[in-house]
Amino acid sequence: MRKGVAMSRSPEPFPASQAAPALSSAKARTSDAFAIATQGLSKRFGNRTAVDGLTIGIPAGTIAGFVGPNGAGKTTTIRLLLGLVRPNAGSATILGHPLTASPGYLPRVGALIEAPAFYPGLSGRANLEVLARLGGYPRSRVSELLEVVELSDRARDRVGTYSLGMKQRLGVAMALLPNPDLLILDEPANGLDPLGIIGIRDLLRRLAAQGKTILLSSHLLGELEQVMDWLVMLHQGKALFCGPARDLLAQRVEVVVGTEDAVQLDLVTRIVSGVGYAVTREDHALRITCPASFAEELTRQAREAGATDLTIQVKEASLEQAFLALMKGDRS
Repeated sequence: MRKGVAMSRSPEPFPASQAAPALSSAKARTSDAFAIATQGLSKRFGNRTAVDGLTIGIPAGTIAGFVGPNGAGKTTTIRLLLGLVRPNAGSATILGHPLTASPGYLPRVGALIEAPAFYPGLSGRANLEVLARLGGYPRSRVSELLEVVELSDRARDRVGTYSLGMKQRLGVAMALLPNPDLLILDEPANGLDPLGIIGIRDLLRRLAAQGKTILLSSHLLGELEQVMDWLVMLHQGKALFCGPARDLLAQRVEVVVGTEDAVQLDLVTRIVSGVGYAVTREDHALRITCPASFAEELTRQAREAGATDLTIQVKEASLEQAFLALMKGDRS
């Protein structure tokens, strides 16, 4: 195990419309502004390309959501950043050090990848003490971190008796042992109940307030939306979006069109489908995820087409809606 990795404000954003945003003037925009920066990073496994020319930047001191469907390349990207697999092409800089010089940055990185591994016959405290001894970390960190993840009252119980949520919290404590500048968490809320999820959310905010950079991979888009301030979206190994999360959400709205007249709903559906925006039909209503600029245009076109008996509401789109719109190819 590498020391510093427990295995088991904002610079200029990248445009939302760029599938693979470029890092121009790399020296000026990587080592200081970005905790993580990749340029054309690629990884193939046989004939399958898991990461395909990935170019992203994650600013220091941010909570960055890392999202994408299964098979998008998220876990492979994380393994590349941690030096667990080697890229076939491209480069990366982590905490100011190139990917090829991992001893320069790994001691400052903590990571939880997929399901954390423990000694089930040992207590939670003993598991952390073993890792602290192997990594050369102060033993005092163990009690401190058990308190941080709210496991002090179960610290002397065997890990084999822990629930899935408790094991996840112990895994987060493992990742925090080196007091890292960069924390990489892959699905940390897996198995947590609502109170546990709230606890993880509060913990992440406290860590970010200390100046740590957090890369947070999760399928819980609603939870990510509440804590992240930067967003990286992957699809088929490529970046669909990399930038401030608020920029993506501000670009898209949900338009709810309601009427008792099915013919008028058909007219609106044809208008929306003609420009390629995501539309969902419900009883007497349509839900449309589109750029904010299209909402007024939709009203005008609907009236010109004869759909005048409509109620139209415009709401801010959720992260899930914006994500699905990008997945369907809407990058306006």
